Amino acid sequence: MTEKFPWFASYPSDVPHEINPDCYDSIPAVLDSVAAEFPDRVAYSNMGVGLTYRRTVELSKDFAAYLQGLEGLKPGDRVAIMMPNLLQYVVAVFACLRAGFIVVNINPLYTSREVRSTLSDSGAKAIVIIENFAKTLQNAVSGTECRHIVVTGVGDLFPFVKRTLVNFVVRKVKKMVPAYSLPGAVSFNDALSRGRTRGMTPHTIRNSDTAFLQYTGGTTGVSKGAILTHRNLIANMLQVGAWISSTFKRGEEVAMTALPLYHIFSLTATMVFTSFGATMVLITNPRDIEGLAKECIKWDFSIIIGVNTLFAAMLNNKTFCSHKFSRLKMTAGGGSQVQRTVAEKWKAQTGSNILEAYGLTECSPGVCGNIPNAPWDGSVGVPIPSTEVTIRGEGFRDLGVCPDGAPIEDYTGEICVRGPQVMSGYWKKPEETAAILRDGWLRTGDVGHMDARGVITITDRKKDMILVSGFNVYPNEVENVIASMPGVLEVGVVGVPSAKSGETVKAVIVKKDPTLTADDVKKYCRTQLTGYKMPREIIFVDALPKTAVGKILRRELKDIK
Repeated sequence: MTEKFPWFASYPSDVPHEINPDCYDSIPAVLDSVAAEFPDRVAYSNMGVGLTYRRTVELSKDFAAYLQGLEGLKPGDRVAIMMPNLLQYVVAVFACLRAGFIVVNINPLYTSREVRSTLSDSGAKAIVIIENFAKTLQNAVSGTECRHIVVTGVGDLFPFVKRTLVNFVVRKVKKMVPAYSLPGAVSFNDALSRGRTRGMTPHTIRNSDTAFLQYTGGTTGVSKGAILTHRNLIANMLQVGAWISSTFKRGEEVAMTALPLYHIFSLTATMVFTSFGATMVLITNPRDIEGLAKECIKWDFSIIIGVNTLFAAMLNNKTFCSHKFSRLKMTAGGGSQVQRTVAEKWKAQTGSNILEAYGLTECSPGVCGNIPNAPWDGSVGVPIPSTEVTIRGEGFRDLGVCPDGAPIEDYTGEICVRGPQVMSGYWKKPEETAAILRDGWLRTGDVGHMDARGVITITDRKKDMILVSGFNVYPNEVENVIASMPGVLEVGVVGVPSAKSGETVKAVIVKKDPTLTADDVKKYCRTQLTGYKMPREIIFVDALPKTAVGKILRRELKDIK
């Protein structure tokens, strides 16, 4: 078996080669199982308020009952959720899945254009949204199928006094809720009350049912909804859980959840921790590093996942660095490669190695991981249980592993993945699905090689994609926005290195209007693009470098000053 699957020789003795993705019928069944085992343990905590596993189940059933009573909403329909890490997010996700609906995660920082695009493509009939961004929805919902809106305040699941105080501060003191008009919208707590009165009708879920439409640029840059079933997510939960199980103790761990749950990395990681009966501390604003550091110290956490930029920011915080993390047993990094200096400083400060992993939305997302507690080596480790990885060259030929001492370039090709966590396809995009799925293999578009031990190293990423703090930015989208400006003749967009975010967006523009300035471009982009997609560097030129057939030479754009 090690000849076909050389990575098995690298597995710790207690990690199984295979998992059973059919041991749960659905994602809510995982929560229910843990709630039966640890009913009174705090499952999710936010701003000092906790929900036990038992209470999380109860609230999810109440909200599911409310959704079931909405006119025109039936199992298989899409429900969008647009909020940061709050208790309400967890309740809404489990409620939607429990009632047989499909969750569409939407980044709350999206512009109205981006929200409208996601709602239109998914056909979402309902949305649960934090009031801070209700104005964005107001300008996006027209022309979509979204007819039911639930609006929540930050503190809606807090006890009465704290709820009143927190919501008052957010609305009146910090003025973080712009005035909005969404006729017919229902408050989250009213929805819970109505659902509790109505009672939930049990719904039979098959693990082959779609659980999420998780939007991603894939390998072409055109936004697509990856169809992820209950089985896909459960498989990845079990795969990752098996990988780290030797270090975890059921019902005892505390996980800091600073990455947004609408991102697949954080979403699946939280499922893994849930399956272990851990307490997850939901961080609503991870940009507040001082606040995050205080929460870390308060909880003396044992698990944290993050991206390179988050780890670097925490290491530069005096409060965080003043603490001795005696309980920390696992740090996992993903989204983008963790820099060597950051990994070394993190180890020196916390005593924990950063376990670097590799995945993509289309794989729910986990594909590979380093052995827990192994020192950083720049690789993404080996395939996790029940996962096959091959390196493919021209003609989809399997290049095999690179023997010791052989030229690496001869064994470098596209990384392809097969396993129960791989999506079934892209939502309503058969051509794009056919292009990425071949003979049961998912073509990742990432380039790398595998050594004789099955260890995979990525040498290049999806063509043209820009990775900003772990988030995919596709040049086509940014170019289309900038090109829509009347004063722009042509534009090319590339990623350039950034010490802060890994990469940042650079736009090279040919003017139509000679008075156009960089500030004009940035001001326009702020109305159309989420912050991380914004061009930070803007260069004006007389002409863009192109091929003989008129294709922009992106590599040359990087060198233009």
